[in-house]
Amino acid sequence: MNAPRHPALPPEPNTAAPAGASGHYHFQAIGQTQPEAIELAEECALAIAYNGISQAVMMVSPADLEDFVVGFSLGSGIVEQAGDIYDIRISGTGEGRQAEVDIASRAFWKLKQQRRQLPGNASCGLCGVEALEQALPHLPSLPGAPLPPAHWLDDLRQRIGEFQILGQSCGAVHAALFMDAQGEIRLSREDIGRHNALDKLIGAINRSGLEVAGGVAVVTSRCSLELIHKVQRAGISTLVSLSAPTGLATRWAQRHNLNLIHIPHRSPPRVYSPQAGI
Repeated sequence: MNAPRHPALPPEPNTAAPAGASGHYHFQAIGQTQPEAIELAEECALAIAYNGISQAVMMVSPADLEDFVVGFSLGSGIVEQAGDIYDIRISGTGEGRQAEVDIASRAFWKLKQQRRQLPGNASCGLCGVEALEQALPHLPSLPGAPLPPAHWLDDLRQRIGEFQILGQSCGAVHAALFMDAQGEIRLSREDIGRHNALDKLIGAINRSGLEVAGGVAVVTSRCSLELIHKVQRAGISTLVSLSAPTGLATRWAQRHNLNLIHIPHRSPPRVYSPQAGI
């Protein structure tokens, strides 16, 4: 099996926002006569095709797109391992981009079977048993891992600030970060979409070869079930969210041995799964 052909990632944290992720604009405040300059986050439409078959069009921040494609493919269950991705070709500029992805035959066969089973779109979106099975997939439980030491979470909201370069400069983006087994923040990815930020992080982890055992994923967004699925498929045993999880996400984490921790603004960390204190 051929390994995905991607260059090594630079060390983190970055000191500047990725090229093209933001742009300079002017606005005029009400009651003022002179325009002012501001930096705004950019977004683009990314069309993803696997082995020549169109699969999805996603609105994303136009940076770290290969990371996103790898993470999206893994987090969505399109491939089971990064080695099933043979090549990624990104093309296009401006508001429209394309990603041509070559994947293993077994992964492509599974993807085609899923596409055949999906019913047509209705006003409420995808309906039917097959769509529900994809929303609530049967995923194996994680082996379980100890909760991270309490000091890893001390002042975490403040410490991750240096890794949120795009968020600091223009806002409007979510961040996802990875702490290794020593509690060091090793990677960070930002995107206009909270799912996209986590997909980019998972892709970056795989492309850089970082070991996930004993590590922690951190998301700045609210924690819903889809994020639980992505972390679970990535094999990361602990997820820390800066916003409260949903009840369904909490129940799923408890059933599947995922450590789920919420860090409120002004209260100590709250452990939802397992149901024990730090």
